[in-house]
Amino acid sequence: MELLPTFNQLMRHKTACLLLVLEIALSCAIICNAVFIISNRVDELRLQSGVVDDELVYLSTSSLLPDVNYDALRLQDVRALAALPGVKAAASVNQIPYGGNVWGSDVRLQADQNRPTAHASIYMDDGNLLQTYGLQVAEGRSFLPDEYIDNSAFDPNKIGPTVPSVLLARSLAQRLFPGESAIGKRVYIWGEAQPPSTVVGVVKDLMAPGDSGTFANRFDSVIFPIRVSNGAYALRTTPDQRQQVLKAAVAALNQQDPNRIIEEQATLEQMRKDFHRRDRSVIWLLLAVSAALLAVTAFGIMGLASFWVQQRTRQIGIRRALGATRTHILRHFQLENLLLSSAGVVLGLLLAYALNMLLMGRYELPRLPLGYLPVAAVLLLLLGQLAVLGPARRAAAVPPAVATRAA
Repeated sequence: MELLPTFNQLMRHKTACLLLVLEIALSCAIICNAVFIISNRVDELRLQSGVVDDELVYLSTSSLLPDVNYDALRLQDVRALAALPGVKAAASVNQIPYGGNVWGSDVRLQADQNRPTAHASIYMDDGNLLQTYGLQVAEGRSFLPDEYIDNSAFDPNKIGPTVPSVLLARSLAQRLFPGESAIGKRVYIWGEAQPPSTVVGVVKDLMAPGDSGTFANRFDSVIFPIRVSNGAYALRTTPDQRQQVLKAAVAALNQQDPNRIIEEQATLEQMRKDFHRRDRSVIWLLLAVSAALLAVTAFGIMGLASFWVQQRTRQIGIRRALGATRTHILRHFQLENLLLSSAGVVLGLLLAYALNMLLMGRYELPRLPLGYLPVAAVLLLLLGQLAVLGPARRAAAVPPAVATRAA
């Protein structure tokens, strides 16, 4: 068997072998975690918000006047925006997927519950939110007209107007009431001063704003029948009319109140691109790093194999003269590389797990699934075999006579 002689041959070059093993190990550890991070970022890019991304435009404004009746201004603004040509629906909103505002609250099932059951994103519905966002009630009903209240009249820390009903996103409903219907159930959200609210409906997926670390589940969302007057508006139109509607909306808002600032105006599609810009940058950076590591590892294997072929020219010639075939020579160099690559991969898998634990502690990265480890191991083993193939074939092609003279 060639395994023991091959191992003994490698032990004559301990330093070179050790350096190559460490190079493969570091590449394995970094590539494992890089591919895992890339996979997570790609999953983020593929998430659907649950709203009609390609039909929405968003505007955020603020008034310069100190004594503005914001509730009255909201009514005027929504009425003017809904009347614009091409607008299907318009709503005064507190937040929007991919936006900068993030409203959230703990959700409890019992009034005296110490730890919340969930932490959810809060959407406020002025009566037009479902139609504007394109949300569908999958179970139960939407809000009734007499259930709406103004945010200016509501104080969650005082006894007064209460929130009688709420809508839950499907994922939150399943989390709070697994295996049963959420309709008719009661939830505590606003603290001890407020009575519970009754779940009257469940909508399909609705993504929360903020990054993946803001909420345990990106789709844990609650909708309240509360009309907010904070100067933020969402308009639904057709994809081809978004820019025209956005321009007309700015003009309409300035006409309603010339003393205001348009702080933000964009299509939701553009907001999504901006929101994921860092994800895309990370993906390309890690792809470049992984490709560079693979290239460096491959060139390192090729260089060491080529060096050994030059050093062993006489030895190869003698083996050929004694009857060794080209296949024997080729297999010998491939076996050497397999031993070194295997040692590097085993060490690299341990380093990959240790690196993942470090990233989990410092950057809240999820645990590295075990399935990534064999994939990286096979990839590096194949890379090693391909990288050594060229030098090994050159060694196998040397005629015995030429090899002997070369000594």
